[in-house]
Amino acid sequence: MRTRGAPEAYHERLERTVLAPLKKTSNGYYAFVLLLLAVFGWGLYAYITQLRHGLLVTGMRDQVFWGLYLVNFVFFIGISHAGTLISAILRVTNAGWRTPVTRMAELITVVAISIGALMPIIDLGRPERVWHIIVFGRFQSPLMWDIISITSYLTGSLIYLYLPLIPDFAILRDRLDRAASPLKRRIYSLLSVGWANTPEQRHKLERSIGTMAVTIIPIAISVHTVVSFVFSMTLRPGWDSTVFGIYFVIGAIFSGIASILIVMAIFRKIYHLEEYITERHFRNLGNLMLVMLLLYTYLTFGEYLTVGYKMEIVEKNLLYLLMFGEQAPLFWLFVVAGLIVPLILILFKIGSVIPRMLVSAVLINVAMWIKRFVIVIPSIQVPLMPFEFGSYTPSWVEWSVTAGAFAAFMLIFAVFAKLIPLISIWEVAEEHELEASHAAMPLSSAQEVRR
Repeated sequence: MRTRGAPEAYHERLERTVLAPLKKTSNGYYAFVLLLLAVFGWGLYAYITQLRHGLLVTGMRDQVFWGLYLVNFVFFIGISHAGTLISAILRVTNAGWRTPVTRMAELITVVAISIGALMPIIDLGRPERVWHIIVFGRFQSPLMWDIISITSYLTGSLIYLYLPLIPDFAILRDRLDRAASPLKRRIYSLLSVGWANTPEQRHKLERSIGTMAVTIIPIAISVHTVVSFVFSMTLRPGWDSTVFGIYFVIGAIFSGIASILIVMAIFRKIYHLEEYITERHFRNLGNLMLVMLLLYTYLTFGEYLTVGYKMEIVEKNLLYLLMFGEQAPLFWLFVVAGLIVPLILILFKIGSVIPRMLVSAVLINVAMWIKRFVIVIPSIQVPLMPFEFGSYTPSWVEWSVTAGAFAAFMLIFAVFAKLIPLISIWEVAEEHELEASHAAMPLSSAQEVRR
């Protein structure tokens, strides 16, 4: 299958570059996968230990009843907004530069939400009781809303990931060597659902993708809004807020864009995708990340200013804990590494774009994980009666399960990189064709076509 009108040499080079990782695997890849499997195996051993001995092996107790698992839950659900929401918005706004990055973004969404959805089950201690929540749960509970919204989001994200893959599955079906296993041929043939690149098929596919792009945006927004309700509908200092919905959504998009930049930089380097993922993509996503950074800084400032102005007793205790007490190092690390330093790196254009954006993205994601810790733990530590502050130190079990979760995220991504093209071949080819046709037009005609 070839995209009509696409320059022959460009399309062949595009296919050869993007499909190369699927045909050849290096020893370094196997070593990396084995390392991830070892970390994941250790995390699984830690979780089995927790199943055998109960939550007593964690640092959670009666007062501090949530820990790293809920921090990881909010973090992974947050970066899941990377793909579907960003990709959908860029698709709806017809931003043509998005085409090389949407596949990676959509894949981040599916993998992150799959890992994140497991965290509350691990935190529950008794995983068989998840069924009780579904069967006996009350619809008035934000926890029930969480289950419904996350399930809907995962289903919609899978569909949204699969639809643009259909033409690429057809390319894999047609380009497989005769030496390829019959099973692989059969799988790609089934997944391509008889795609022949006819005008009717293209019209139906584009209409379906457009429908899913419009549908997935409110679903994605609702997911992190509902996640915030789990906190904001609880009478705890720091959580009793009416802006937590927008606060969580902006934070999710913020960390999501950072995740896309990190994944882009890694696969661009490893699989030699410099021709297709250029500085332009890092610059544009960096500008989006700057907007989210400014919004998140504004919301963070407003959150603590209003609390500090009223200075209720429990809120005063929380502010002291964050600003000067036990959690102060983490709070100020978030402020400096997640807000101030990335702002400087993005605004002051010293050095090349890609290293600056990559360093900013890494700092932001580390800081946003810390921020989720600062949101979850200190509010529970503050006593609601005249007792001592609660204490929480994560155990080796919690750290091991956390490491296993991040290893599983990278492992699934690494496996998918060997099964599907990480760049949408047909969309990149069509966008290249469109840009080439615009370049060949007189300026006035090209502007009219753009309009």
